[in-house]
Parts: sequence; C-alpha cells; structure tokens
Amino acid sequence: MAQQAHAYHMVDPSPWPLTGAIAALLMTSGLALWFHFNSTLAMLMGLTTLLLTMIQWWRDIIREGTFQGHHTHPVQKGLRYGMILFITSEIFFFLGFFWAFYRSSLAPTIELGESWPPTGILPLDPFEVPLLNTAVLLASGVTITWAHHSLMSGHRKEAIQSISLTIMLGLYFTFLQATEYYEAPFSISDGIYGSTFFVATGFHGLHVIIGSTFIMVCLMRQIQYHFTSKHHFGFEAAAWYWHFVDVVWLFLYVSIYWWGS
Repeated sequence: MAQQAHAYHMVDPSPWPLTGAIAALLMTSGLALWFHFNSTLAMLMGLTTLLLTMIQWWRDIIREGTFQGHHTHPVQKGLRYGMILFITSEIFFFLGFFWAFYRSSLAPTIELGESWPPTGILPLDPFEVPLLNTAVLLASGVTITWAHHSLMSGHRKEAIQSISLTIMLGLYFTFLQATEYYEAPFSISDGIYGSTFFVATGFHGLHVIIGSTFIMVCLMRQIQYHFTSKHHFGFEAAAWYWHFVDVVWLFLYVSIYWWGS
C-alpha cells in the first residue's frame, strides 16, 4: 500500500475463479451422471475441487483484507455494492420460482383437475414442521442481529456466542427440512405441484447451507481476532445474506405452504 498513490486494491491474478468454474462444471455434470448412470466420481471430484477452491480463495481474501490492509474504505464501499447487486440477482432468481408457482396455482389447468393443490396431491400441514422452521429462521435472524450489535460494541464473547447460536439454528433448519422431504407424501415428479415445491424450497435449503457455511467462516475469523468494531465487512455480508434467506422463507411459507395448501 505504501507504493500506491491511491486507496484502491489492484487484485493480483488468481487461479481460483477458474478452478471454481471447473468445480461447478464437474458437480453439475456429475449430478447428471449420478442420476442417469449411478456414477458419483465426477460429482465427488467437483465437490473436492470446490472445497479446496473455497478454502484457498477465502485464505487469500482474509490475508488481503485483514493482514495486508487492502480493504480500505473505498474498497469496502465497492464490496458493499457488489454484495447488494449479488443479493438483487438472487431475488430475481427466486422470483422465477414464485412466478411458476403462482402461474400454475392461480389458474390450474384441466390436467390438474382445475383445482389447487392438484387432484391426488396431499399437501403438508403448514402448522407443523413448516411453522417450526419459520420460528427457527426468525430466531436465527434475531441472533445474527445480536451478533452484529455485539461486534460493533466490541463485546467479543457475546459475538462468538450469538454467531454460534445462529449456526446451530441454521443446521437445525436444514435437519428439519431434510426430515420433511423424507416424510413428504409426494415427490418432485408429481407434476407441477411437486416440481415447484421441491425446486423452490430445495434451492432455499441450499441457500441456508451456503449461509451457514458463510457464518461458520465468520465464527472462525471472530475467534482468531480478525474483526474489529469498525472493520468487519465479511460478517456484515454474511448477515445481509442471512436476512435475505429469512425473508425468502417467509414468502415461501406464506405462498407455498400456507396459501398453496
């Protein structure tokens, strides 16, 4: 930084975007091979490559932001804009699933028995596991807000405790959703109801797993004294993402579980 006449970060060439793209290709192709030919080799190779890419890319960013001082105020401002645009793109991603759901449910065709849920489909009770999952996610929104206030106030132990609670609630949500899927009386192949239900809630479940991983990294960084009361954008980005996941779930619960049943 001493040799620069500006406060911006000129990123060094990195192999991780390429290895990440290769990992994504291997995982998606591997999933197709697993479904059709019962071969898991490509998927496991992709998953291993993805995990190695994540670990080394995070290591580089932590080094640049925490130890080398590259994450100045202008750089953090750019990172904030980037995270806002990313979450906006995720909103439109889920918008497509809601569009498909409402398109099929508000005007059910004769093939569906002109009713919603379609004839022969037994929907899940919205006041059982889905309601518990809603309470779990709302509680996790409270704990991550508590963690943010603890960080800004310099209460290190409180921040560690509240981040740990958020992770436990996120993992509990994933466990409950897996149980719900296992016991569901319909499958993804049960027409438009099954496909919209499992694709929308399944992608949300994937986002919960990603968010939980994001917050686990923040917990490790907090334990290692990487965050200060005024320099913790890594955690802020995780909190924004988690709140986005919370809000999407509320729309899913009201639309698909409650109104859709």
